[in-house]
Amino acid sequence: MLRLGVNIDHVATLRNARGTPWPDPMRAAELAQAAGADGITAHLREDRRHIRDEDIDTLMARLTLPLNFEMAATPEMQAIALRHRPHAVCIVPEKREERTTEGGLDVAGQEEALAAFIAPLREAGCRVSLFIGHQPEQIRASARVGAAVVELHTGAYCDLDTEGRHDERDAELQALQQGARLAADLGLEVHAGHGLTFGTVGPIAAIPQLAELNIGHFLIGESVFLGLDGAIREMRRRMDMARA
Repeated sequence: MLRLGVNIDHVATLRNARGTPWPDPMRAAELAQAAGADGITAHLREDRRHIRDEDIDTLMARLTLPLNFEMAATPEMQAIALRHRPHAVCIVPEKREERTTEGGLDVAGQEEALAAFIAPLREAGCRVSLFIGHQPEQIRASARVGAAVVELHTGAYCDLDTEGRHDERDAELQALQQGARLAADLGLEVHAGHGLTFGTVGPIAAIPQLAELNIGHFLIGESVFLGLDGAIREMRRRMDMARA
């Protein structure tokens, strides 16, 4: 079955907007588990704009689902990951001025540095994932540096769908399908995520090589109308229908 990882970053965004203890990201993680999530994703950014260090402390102490700890490839984040040793570490590109992650990691352009960065995380027992585009050179480089997983960036596909540029959307979907096949052929576990909605998840979930989708912002936004339980269950239903 295709796994669903629920990203709880934007529960923390709402909390931080008012400087209160609520809504509580840990409570969101517990609700996500009850609704059928297979894992929890949290991105600790350099500027701590949503998830904070104490959130990671709480998640590691109380969470019973696997934690996918998203982070930039910096010494600070490596030290935090080595201290906590989460189930998975997903390395993402990060720029302070961006609203959200804008693209995939340039693995091919920094192979030596990433291989050295990844090695102690692997030795600590973390499954290392790289958040990348579907370009073959990035997928091959990810295998060479020692990643166990690649997460393919679906943001462009979702944006093209929203803008009604269907021919370009279909070409992007085909490129994602080809990238997933290549990654699986190289022995990598393949995940995908970014920007997925009820309307766009089906064709992505149908890619047979995918083992996991990570979805956050849309689910947190849709929970205003459906509740978090309802939003997650509906996403799970659509993923399962696509696989069926």
